[in-house]
Amino acid sequence: MAERNLDFDKVNNRKDTNCLKYDFAIERGMPQDVLPLWVADMDFQTSSYIQDALIEEVNHGIFGYSEVKKPYFDSVAGWMKRHYDWDIREEWLVKTPGIVFALAMAVSAYTKPKDSILINLPVYYPFREVIEDNDRKLVSSDLYKGEDNRYHIDYEDFEKKIVEEDVKMFFLCNPHNPVGRVWTREELETIGDICLKHNVIVVSDEIHADFVFKGRHQVFADIKEEYKDITITCTSPSKTFNLAGLQISNLFIPNESLRKTFKKQLDRAGYSQLGVFGLVACKAAYDNGEEWYKAMKEYVWNNIQFAKEYIDKNLPGVTMTDHEGTYLIWLDFNGTGLTPAEVEDLIVKKAKLWLDSGRIFGKTGYGYQRINTACTRQVLTEALDRIRDALNKNY
Repeated sequence: MAERNLDFDKVNNRKDTNCLKYDFAIERGMPQDVLPLWVADMDFQTSSYIQDALIEEVNHGIFGYSEVKKPYFDSVAGWMKRHYDWDIREEWLVKTPGIVFALAMAVSAYTKPKDSILINLPVYYPFREVIEDNDRKLVSSDLYKGEDNRYHIDYEDFEKKIVEEDVKMFFLCNPHNPVGRVWTREELETIGDICLKHNVIVVSDEIHADFVFKGRHQVFADIKEEYKDITITCTSPSKTFNLAGLQISNLFIPNESLRKTFKKQLDRAGYSQLGVFGLVACKAAYDNGEEWYKAMKEYVWNNIQFAKEYIDKNLPGVTMTDHEGTYLIWLDFNGTGLTPAEVEDLIVKKAKLWLDSGRIFGKTGYGYQRINTACTRQVLTEALDRIRDALNKNY
């Protein structure tokens, strides 16, 4: 059997499929006719091996309570070892229906109302939501953009905020969404030592780990033995293989006490077994999805490079942040002379695009837009053409 879904130029019609990305513009406050490149899922059909595994499960026709045994762990562990040289243990594994759910469970499990939790703005907006919605105090040590057109961590401010705000937990985003950084081992070690020093639990969101284009993904918990005792590592095949709708994530919690506390919180939430299709898809992805993954990743990287060249040539005043990881590029419109509100108007009303506005990623995101490049080159080109034309008309 050979992989069948390797044509990433193929246009797959996602309209009228209950697709959040394409079918809910009006419900999300957008015009009906916008072209969507916002939410982080792909317009590509997943690996045919995953499709076949799911079809086999459907043909069985019985969808009762399901669990997995050691072969599932072996598949997950094999992927982690091959790609990150990370040796995990079966007892560390805790499965949840998605990483945002896991973040909320960690907040409830390890902190109390009014406790401070640290993030690095601009960052994936559910970080802020699960903190504030659970009545915890949001604290940010903002990233700053250097002359190298990359974002960096202000270590002095990072530690200062931890001490002054009595921070209990830190949400690490690696690779970082939306700014596209792949943190180096040295950067992670610096913040890791600060967290160790001040007894801060680290929840490390590594969902974009399979999309590293420059550098190498470093599993935070694997840098030092001591980090294992303070870290909840969150992984999932959902970004890599476009499986978000199947709600499957794999957490690794080496510290037994932290793991028991987390599982107790899952019990309080009333959650037990995951859906069978997510489990089936995850195993199939990690067992047989390598060819599809490599081809898809190359296609996306070519899209990112194309976007960079296009923006430099055709979008005056717009700069793309130097990109290292994720399939989400981060565009700075502040050089156009437009206010953040005018940028919003230009993107939505003039270019007729549905992107992720920088404002949802925090105050440091104003004047920015996030674009999902995991689409056909045809769609990406049309989106960039629309921005070009809107800017030309604006001037």
